[in-house]
Amino acid sequence: MRIAVTGSIATDHVMTFPGRIADQLLADHLDHVSLSFLVDGLEIRDGGVAANIAYGLAGLGHRPLLVGAAGADFRDHGARLSGRGVDISGVRLSATRPTARFLCTTDPHGNQVASFHPGAMAEASDIDLAEVVRRCGGADLVLVGADHPSAMLRHTRACRDGHIPFVADPSRQVARFDGADLGGLVDGAACLFTDEHQRGLLLARTGWTETEVLRRTDTWVTTLGEKGCRIDRAGWPTVRVPAVTAPRVVDATGAGAAFRAGYLASLAEGLDPERCAQQGAALAALALSAVGTQTYDFAPDDLPALLSAAYGTSAVAPARPT
Repeated sequence: MRIAVTGSIATDHVMTFPGRIADQLLADHLDHVSLSFLVDGLEIRDGGVAANIAYGLAGLGHRPLLVGAAGADFRDHGARLSGRGVDISGVRLSATRPTARFLCTTDPHGNQVASFHPGAMAEASDIDLAEVVRRCGGADLVLVGADHPSAMLRHTRACRDGHIPFVADPSRQVARFDGADLGGLVDGAACLFTDEHQRGLLLARTGWTETEVLRRTDTWVTTLGEKGCRIDRAGWPTVRVPAVTAPRVVDATGAGAAFRAGYLASLAEGLDPERCAQQGAALAALALSAVGTQTYDFAPDDLPALLSAAYGTSAVAPARPT
């Protein structure tokens, strides 16, 4: 199965605050917040949700098609992705704007304060997904990830018009859409990814119940951080999949993208949602063990060993869709 991954391509500036970010917030002064952190370190890394997911898929033996907008400064980043096995021929290079910048301060407890400057991502809405897919050899599944809002809507329409199965992964961009546009992103998706906060926000913005969401998407996967994830499907009981214990926790940034990569790779193999989530959790654990979102690597036996330790030997055996 050929997977196209659309969404942001970015350069990450990640800083570490040794205390607890939440302790800097005063309950009686939340109407006027002014925070300044003296951080311990600064890491400048390759990033962007689409690039991160494509990186993980390539590590699992896929050759994903990356679709997004970047600047001329993407050259080295693109070369590293290409060397990993990612097809970067779907990346639009801006003549005037730099690659997007993600600036994030993280504490040891997984809390983050972040800002995102779109840069070249502002041109993502000019990408004709149908034309890119044709030119680059086709796609059997498209992940529509966090991107310029108009690009996300355009890509979703292109999938519907071209009868290409798609996965909706609005991520932090849920906050940018009203209920009608969120409905446009979700309606007809083969799968919907959110985290717990985005789940609540999506329900509030659309006015839908959980049942109404499941009328519009086959599977709704909600990531819960260290608690794992929940899987909801119409007519099926909710399934909860525990997280895989990471060999060590070094950097939480990028674990969500790794989870999605592992999930999609298993989906491409025809596995059921629970098994897909288990492999996603195993890949996320490996991502947690490395500094950066596109730096973790693994040997062929690493994932089966993690899966077996977390879920039992049956988690390593193939399972067909139910």
